[in-house]
Amino acid sequence: MNHLHNNKSEQTTYSSFTLDIEQLLKQGNVIRIKPQGTSMYPLFVPGRDEACIERTDFSSLKRGDVILYRRDKSILVLHRIWKITNNSFYMVGDNQTEIEGPLRADQVRGKLTAFVHNGKFVNVKNPIYRFTSSLWLFLRPLRPCFWKLMSFLRKRQH
Repeated sequence: MNHLHNNKSEQTTYSSFTLDIEQLLKQGNVIRIKPQGTSMYPLFVPGRDEACIERTDFSSLKRGDVILYRRDKSILVLHRIWKITNNSFYMVGDNQTEIEGPLRADQVRGKLTAFVHNGKFVNVKNPIYRFTSSLWLFLRPLRPCFWKLMSFLRKRQH
């Protein structure tokens, strides 16, 4: 995600704004943000859906979790864990096929605990969410074919 949104004033700069998010998480707050960009589509529609994130410990993370992390000297990103090794992890957006990593535990800022999708609140412990997100992660290599099929079907409807 390129940037994150909350209800802070328009005068807040991007760099101090992201520091505020990280500070809130360090203090144990649950934050609610509107992710921007399309890397996590269809889970998050930019400007509409919200992510509820709380601080987490690296040892509690598992494959399929969606985490907020900071790229080295760069932006905060909200992506799904593809793979975890002893001291690193690999990430992928739900609308992507390329794996990012290895990333370090100190880059993790928080973990998705719930989200608001099209106005509906969903806890990440919801069995339907767990099943569909696991399936979508498993189908990562086939995502380009899926999107081409969806595009073809949409064109046929018009």
